[in-house]
Amino acid sequence: MSVMPGATRAWPEGNFYGYDKVYDSRNTGYQGPAFSWAPQPDQYTLSWFEKNVHGVEHDPMFVEMPLVSSHTPWAPLPQFIDWDDVGDGSVYKQIQQEGKKVRTIWKDPVKLRREYSRSIQYTMTTVISWLELYGDENTVMVFLGDHQPSPLIVGDTASHDVPITILAKDKTVMAKTSSWGWTDGIKPDPKAPIWKMDEFRDRFMTTFGPSGEVSRVLAPPKR
Repeated sequence: MSVMPGATRAWPEGNFYGYDKVYDSRNTGYQGPAFSWAPQPDQYTLSWFEKNVHGVEHDPMFVEMPLVSSHTPWAPLPQFIDWDDVGDGSVYKQIQQEGKKVRTIWKDPVKLRREYSRSIQYTMTTVISWLELYGDENTVMVFLGDHQPSPLIVGDTASHDVPITILAKDKTVMAKTSSWGWTDGIKPDPKAPIWKMDEFRDRFMTTFGPSGEVSRVLAPPKR
């Protein structure tokens, strides 16, 4: 399953990747305003997901969900609110109106970096809160950065490395990664191993796939 809150039109690529369902900003019921590039706040996306997918009886599932609230231009930003207040998203109208304006923060690199940092804080707060409130013994989450932000934020010499974390309550899940050399916590140690995307994919699928053979797990879906 794919939940794509940043998509505003059909995503036929989902068929290629074999997703059985694809949700996007057009069919998740959001009744609030967009926050610049982001059609809906991350907390709304996870709230909708909990009410309509995760929180109802379901078979084991794999969900790909690219969150969007930390996407440029970082103004205005949503605020983290009580989960019971999220509703259909109408509550965000006032939050959006009271938020900072793009033209004001992009005039000042210091303000721009501060708002980027706040966007990351918002998304991380949302994800961790959702896990604490709604995660269960069967929940396993892998979350990672998409790419580096603008050079205005990180400079011209930043690498393309992004952090990645696996969270699970089931200790047997974490035990399977004990040989990876990863460190505890959501902030990677500076000496943590650096893998390319395909290297992580193959290692992850080999470790957790049904056969233990990456070639079978990564076989394209049958048509």
